[in-house]
Amino acid sequence: MTETNAVDTDGASPATFEESLAELEALVDRLEREDLTLEESLAAYARGVTLTRACQTALETAEHRIRILTEPSVDAPLEPFSTDD
Repeated sequence: MTETNAVDTDGASPATFEESLAELEALVDRLEREDLTLEESLAAYARGVTLTRACQTALETAEHRIRILTEPSVDAPLEPFSTDD
């Protein structure tokens, strides 16, 4: 978005989850505060859908990575459990 009130409709998602989420929050705030035309509202809604999908994909990817890291591996060496405090 080049200006504060412009809606970015190029379809590109910000580079990170945090950027996508921040833009989505700003977009929702703008929709709630401003009196937008129908076209502006539709463009903002479309952008919001794109950002929501980007955030959902990022969360699913993170969840998948966590599952991989926390699943017991068949090849992992067993380590003794220590009760020393």
